[in-house]
Amino acid sequence: MDQSSDKKAFILTIDDDEINNMLLAAILEEEYEVVSVKSGEKAIEFLKGRKPDLILLDLNMPGMNGFQVLEYLKQDKELKEIPVIMLTAEVDQETEVKGIQSGAFDFLHKPYIPTLILTHVHRTLELISLQKKMQERIELQIKATMDQLSSSKRLFRQMVFALAKTIDAKDPYTNGHSQRVADYSREIAFRAGKSKNYQRKIFFIALLHDIGKIGVSGQVLNKPDKLTPHEYSSIKAHPIIGSSILSSVREMEELQVGARSHHERYDGTGYPDGLAGKAIPEKARIIAVADVYDAMTSKRSYRDILPQEVVREELVKAKGTQLDPKFTDIMLQMIDEDVEYRMHE
Repeated sequence: MDQSSDKKAFILTIDDDEINNMLLAAILEEEYEVVSVKSGEKAIEFLKGRKPDLILLDLNMPGMNGFQVLEYLKQDKELKEIPVIMLTAEVDQETEVKGIQSGAFDFLHKPYIPTLILTHVHRTLELISLQKKMQERIELQIKATMDQLSSSKRLFRQMVFALAKTIDAKDPYTNGHSQRVADYSREIAFRAGKSKNYQRKIFFIALLHDIGKIGVSGQVLNKPDKLTPHEYSSIKAHPIIGSSILSSVREMEELQVGARSHHERYDGTGYPDGLAGKAIPEKARIIAVADVYDAMTSKRSYRDILPQEVVREELVKAKGTQLDPKFTDIMLQMIDEDVEYRMHE
């Protein structure tokens, strides 16, 4: 939450249990403005008049349940950006996965622990504030540069390359990753018979596919050991963060496609949206192949570059499960032509 303002953040709690609402209010009202309603239907009616900064939403309620309320929120253009923390007494991983895929920002479990609730609320509001500030800074940078340059295409190209360098600078082991993924993606598109305009677009989209990592701690990105579940969750949030950041760029609205969908899997087990097959945007499917290849042919904090035969074998295994078969075959062809194993350099 932005501490520079005296205005308290406004939180709406939605729970059919009045005691739970009272408890949440007691925990939060010292630092936040809190309003409580007892049903999804009443919440929707309330939201017609006022928009909160955060919603705490009970999962199991009579009438509209939490998932139905969340679906309503995400389909409303005025309400879809409000972060939602789901409240539940269940400890069910499938429920949490469904909630995250439906657009929930976080989960809190009953019975409530005051310090834990405050921590989750603080973290959520701070992250949302950071995203908004980042979007504002990008927009200001774009505006300032546009005042100095007559060519919007030149501006766009410079902005994309600058942002790509900013992303790669967070991890010295993957420096140049965005540029390489962009180059591979463009080559795959060329070999797939795509137009020059398509090739140009996918190059820029791929350059910014990892922009959401700006919102991930450098310690997590560079950690040589196995990530904790919390650390892995923060990594998995980067496609959503990246999509949100790029949604404000009007020069090429497709930019957010690569940021959001490059970790989707062809078999539907990827994230953040669980898309499968051709439901995954085509450019994201191409970028995913390029991204996987570069991940294996780059030195990481926890291992060296993999041998080419191992890279090829892993791509064959991923074909049709993790990766689109058509574009994987093109990358395999590129590998077979690279007899001296120099493509990754």
